[in-house]
Amino acid sequence: MKITFLGAAKTVTGSCFLVETKSHKFLVDCGMFQGRAKDNEINEEPFQFKPGEIDFVLLTHAHIDHSGRIPKLYKDGFNGEIIATKPTVELCGIMLPDSGHIQETENEWDNRKRQRAGKPPIAPLYTLQDAVDCQKLFKPVKYFEEIKINDEVTAKFNDAGHILGSAIIEIWIKEDGKTSKIVFTGDLGNRDMPLLRDRSLIESTDFLVIESTYGNKLHEDMDDKVERFVDIILDTIERGGNIIIPSFAIGRTQEIIYDLNKKRYKYDEKMKKLFTIPVYIDSPLAISATEIFRKNIDCFDEEAQEYIKNGDNPLDFPGLQFTRTADESKELNNIKQSSIIISASGMCDAGRIKHHLKHNLWRKESSIVFVGYQALGTLGRRLADGEKNVKIFGEDISVKAKIETIEGFSGHADMEGLMDWIGGFKNMPCKIFVIHGEENVIADFSKTISNKFNVETVTPDLGNSYTISADAFSENASIPVVKNVKEVTDAITLIDNLKNRFDKLSESVKNNYKGEKDKGKIEKINLKLKSLEEIMSEKEK
Repeated sequence: MKITFLGAAKTVTGSCFLVETKSHKFLVDCGMFQGRAKDNEINEEPFQFKPGEIDFVLLTHAHIDHSGRIPKLYKDGFNGEIIATKPTVELCGIMLPDSGHIQETENEWDNRKRQRAGKPPIAPLYTLQDAVDCQKLFKPVKYFEEIKINDEVTAKFNDAGHILGSAIIEIWIKEDGKTSKIVFTGDLGNRDMPLLRDRSLIESTDFLVIESTYGNKLHEDMDDKVERFVDIILDTIERGGNIIIPSFAIGRTQEIIYDLNKKRYKYDEKMKKLFTIPVYIDSPLAISATEIFRKNIDCFDEEAQEYIKNGDNPLDFPGLQFTRTADESKELNNIKQSSIIISASGMCDAGRIKHHLKHNLWRKESSIVFVGYQALGTLGRRLADGEKNVKIFGEDISVKAKIETIEGFSGHADMEGLMDWIGGFKNMPCKIFVIHGEENVIADFSKTISNKFNVETVTPDLGNSYTISADAFSENASIPVVKNVKEVTDAITLIDNLKNRFDKLSESVKNNYKGEKDKGKIEKINLKLKSLEEIMSEKEK
């Protein structure tokens, strides 16, 4: 078989892997690139294959960086089955239409700008209707059952413990009388995750494709992170501020609700005070997702099942309120009492969370608490990295609120968790492909694997392709179009970075250089800027 890496290669988003056998072509995941300008550019590029020639898609889970380009795949001619667990199918039924709505809304904004600039309009990546129409292709399957897809391919979905419905996919490929096996982890969850069962162990495989999001980091202890979370909330209340939690609608939101619900049984002064504070889930998508969680309790772990048997709803507690409408969301910023607001998107690049940040970032009394991964280039990552001034809806906002990050809430296993999972193999893979991580993390994690398990690791670039079987391995020529896209979009990222630095320089000149005594400094800045302007003029030609 041949495998080509068309996403999540030395980056965290855009998971998409093309597998070609003697007679069939299929994808594992078809995700959206998120975060940096260059990633958005790649989403707009044509697929590096003919969608109509793809026989089926195996989907690890519903997160948009794994499923988000499925409507585009359908729009461009794909008409095969999309095979996933039942909860994943149900979650995609709300997440993909939501993504389609976002595509249309952002496209309207872009086209208004293009019209003012005298440019022709462009179509959105896909529409809400495309996302609705592609639902007919989804085929739900059960965990732990081998599915014979065709004469060459058999697959099995095992629990990944990352979000509801997430799966580690075992795939057996039969060619020329021989069977090879490859395993795709998707995203691996932490051990002892709230609500969900622990990730399954796999006994053996010829090849492994493994994520590495936190491959060189260790998370906080699970008990410590909840205690710290509670302390942050109570400290913020003492200051008279709000606690704003940018949270992914699927997974983290439900786990936070569950953890807070468990805490209410600890009757001490801290907990009594905590549950006097209103908690708002301000995300229609998160509300719909929570309802899907409640319908799939068979996927919950023993602890959560025990709560349900005792008549408790593990996804509810006194004081928890859901806001569906835009008016209800706006009203939250007029409430005088301190409150906890959990809102999407988790990386702060879209949705209602931006309004709550606009109203709270400048307040030293408030706290912004990150509980999930923040991709490079996102507003969330810039805040987590300590940026002191940001633009939201075109307005300059000074960052005075306390910025907190609690990685223990992450749905991804850390280095220790990933290594323990690999250590569960009875027969080690002959090669391990390390993907779904930032470039430096992938390099570190690959060395850690090689040193501990004495297994050769491969760290693919975008477009790299390999021919593999149980007794053979070779690298093919990479797809050149993808390479060209990377070079172009790297330039776009650099230009965006320069734009941000020029904005900061402009503010500095306005605010810091006044009067005759600063005349010399201004002259030096002007000379350097004129030189840069000449260079840019040449490049434009």
